[in-house]
Amino acid sequence: MDAVAHPPSIRRKGSLPVVAICFASIVFDGYDLIVYGSVVPNLLADKSWHLSPAQVGAIGSYALMGMLIGALVAGVITDIVGRRKIVIASVTWFSLAMILCALAPSPELLGLFRFVAGLGLGGVVPTAIALTVEYAPKERRNLYNALMYSGYSVGGILAAVLALTLLAEHGWRLMFWIGAAPLVLVLPLAIRYLPESANFLLARGRRAEAEALAARYGLVLDEIAAGEAGAEQEPATRTRSIAVLFRRENLAATALFGAASFCGLLLVYGLNTWLPQIMRAAGYPLGSSLQFLLALNLGAIVGTIMVSFLADRVGSKIVTVGAFLAATLCLYLLSLRLGTGVLMACVAVAGLGSVGTQILVNGYVATHFPASVRATALGWSLGVGRLGAILGPLLGGWILGSGLGVEWNFYAFVLPALLGAVFIAAVPGMRAGRAAAGLARRETVGGTTA
Repeated sequence: MDAVAHPPSIRRKGSLPVVAICFASIVFDGYDLIVYGSVVPNLLADKSWHLSPAQVGAIGSYALMGMLIGALVAGVITDIVGRRKIVIASVTWFSLAMILCALAPSPELLGLFRFVAGLGLGGVVPTAIALTVEYAPKERRNLYNALMYSGYSVGGILAAVLALTLLAEHGWRLMFWIGAAPLVLVLPLAIRYLPESANFLLARGRRAEAEALAARYGLVLDEIAAGEAGAEQEPATRTRSIAVLFRRENLAATALFGAASFCGLLLVYGLNTWLPQIMRAAGYPLGSSLQFLLALNLGAIVGTIMVSFLADRVGSKIVTVGAFLAATLCLYLLSLRLGTGVLMACVAVAGLGSVGTQILVNGYVATHFPASVRATALGWSLGVGRLGAILGPLLGGWILGSGLGVEWNFYAFVLPALLGAVFIAAVPGMRAGRAAAGLARRETVGGTTA
């Protein structure tokens, strides 16, 4: 009765706690991935392991292979157990796996444990994006997603700063021990404060709980707004979500988003894994090379928040294309012999054009498709993108070990950045996607009531 008598007090709870918990999860997701790039020079210098650049690149890709599997598995399980449980389980999983990485007695086991960590890391990103977009105000979804996902680059900054401070004296294993911190810092908060997806509850037939969450957080559920018939048939609609993505009206956008994510994640993980070692090969000492990693992730945070604010006003397409093109230009400039200050600025813009651009792509996917297929669309896009993420460290290791010259380490990333701009520019407008989802809903309702 109190909930009915005092609706304004219920609605006072904002979405920031949800965004903050998702942000904290992504911070350590980013740390656990980027920390590997910060310790690559130490692994190559380890006389007991005798690793080549190609071997180090392969180990770097194992976590990303795990992420690919983890994202696909999480995408299936989330429709059964809910997004809240996926976040909690994923954070627990990858934190425990980081302890195993810190204890790894051999390169082979380090690679295996990085793969195991990737299984947990893969479940965090699409689930956190979907929760953030759902709980964000509709007119601020790109901005809220950027704020939340900037946690990835905050994790990268944390990895770079801690490496600058601790790596020389304490070695690389301590860096992995720090990756277990979410067990204490994030997990209790997620268990206590993270709500379930209201759309998940609605899809499971738990309408009263979904509407209570909508009232508590001031949400407007897309399914409720679309009408009672559509809402009632949501479970059936979700079983058709993959088919909706690959309908003729939606096929082009689905394929192009996947291709753009492939390019974006290749840039993200290729640069974060190899940038410190590339700059060392160019003649910079370890401390200076780690500063470039710091600049990359600082540029991603500042630039992404700025352009996401712009994307909410002028549209995601033009801003995302511009970010990819900025990465193309700056990656080419990094191949030239420029002053350190100019190189730092180029690296910062490349951070926007790599990490930041992938954030924009994720936000574009989440706002392009309706809520009924949003999680599936994100899972598809990020799943294809993980193939690029796996290739990025392998490509960097192969180029670095080939002896082609430092400039070729940057040429290898120029083409994916340019292709990413082309793919996003070719994405059709939203109308076809909305129409396809609406048609699927009408067919489902009609078929059920016939």
